[in-house]
Amino acid sequence: MIATPEASQTHEVHDHLVHDAVGPPLSGGHAAATIAVGINSLMVLGVMPILLGALADEHRLSAAGIGQAATLELLAMGVSTALVGMFLKPARLKLIGVAASLVLAGFDIATMWSGGLGLFALRAGAGAAEGVLLWITVGMIARTVTPERWAGVFFATQTLAQLGLAVVLAVWVMPRFGANGGFAALAGASLLGVLPALASPSRYAPLPKKPGEGGAPPLRGWIALVATLIYVSANGAVSVYLQPLAEQAGLNADVARTALWTSLIAQTLGGAAATALAGKVRYFVVFLITSAIFLVVWYVYSLHSPAWVFISANAVAGLFAIFLAPFLVPMTIDADPSRRAAMQSGAAQLLGGAMGPALASLVVGERDVHGVLWLGAGLMLAGLVVVAWLRFTGSKLISTPTPR
Repeated sequence: MIATPEASQTHEVHDHLVHDAVGPPLSGGHAAATIAVGINSLMVLGVMPILLGALADEHRLSAAGIGQAATLELLAMGVSTALVGMFLKPARLKLIGVAASLVLAGFDIATMWSGGLGLFALRAGAGAAEGVLLWITVGMIARTVTPERWAGVFFATQTLAQLGLAVVLAVWVMPRFGANGGFAALAGASLLGVLPALASPSRYAPLPKKPGEGGAPPLRGWIALVATLIYVSANGAVSVYLQPLAEQAGLNADVARTALWTSLIAQTLGGAAATALAGKVRYFVVFLITSAIFLVVWYVYSLHSPAWVFISANAVAGLFAIFLAPFLVPMTIDADPSRRAAMQSGAAQLLGGAMGPALASLVVGERDVHGVLWLGAGLMLAGLVVVAWLRFTGSKLISTPTPR
């Protein structure tokens, strides 16, 4: 899958379309609808900390249960994305998108009347439906010439949608209706997701394979996915405990909710910056800068800081989390130019998001959750070591111009 000079020129001319690297280009309308399908799949991530925090306030979850519920939903999402990526052909995408959106809405509505083990089961079911929707969008991004650009577009628009929902929940819905109001709003968003699913493309072109080559990624591709999982799990471990961290800094739940939606504003800027810098900055530089920023932010979380400092630190974390996320894809393509590992990048990110809260639930207590800060730092540095090893070892033959 080596790009010829003629093909490269075609890519440059039609870069406003998608599928330049693999398969025919899609129209702008199809691309926008596919991005919207992915937005529907990840809406919950923007409000998960306040929804789970509200469930804990209503005594429907324990402190450890926050991490466990987040783990189950993200784990189901990641496993679902991985399995459909391996076993489903990219066909009948409209039907799959509509069905998954309706199923997701059903799980969100059922969560309103749940508690205990039933709540965990319903959130796992929701995660499975969300993973199917995400697979549709990841399939488009992995086939593009500059995946970090389209991933940046996806993350920026996704964050705008999450911001709108977070503000509505924090200002109008949750103060009046609590956690159930939040899940009702999620169900409404899922039902709206049927519209872009109907407008999405019907199928994608299959990824090319050499004769006799299997569908699994090569060893370096698997290592890149492991690096993604470890690195992403660091922020997942810390971010899900945003509200308890704020409360143990002497702040209240309103500060945590404000920190969440201001972080989403910053995440929008981070996605826009990643889109603008696609193809112009090396992914390893982004990893180094982001790691340093997160370590400083997590140190701030450990202090009894004023509300504005806590909110500002969380906004900085949000900006760099989304700025980094699109560069996970070119890192994976750098390790595996066949792009088979890139098709699983979304699943690895979700599994990392699930692993983080799972590990975090082992190091927190009802009165002290600061252990997640040490856990996050350790995981992030471990993931960075693996990324560095991939960056500076092995063959660097790449089929498309991705930044390193």
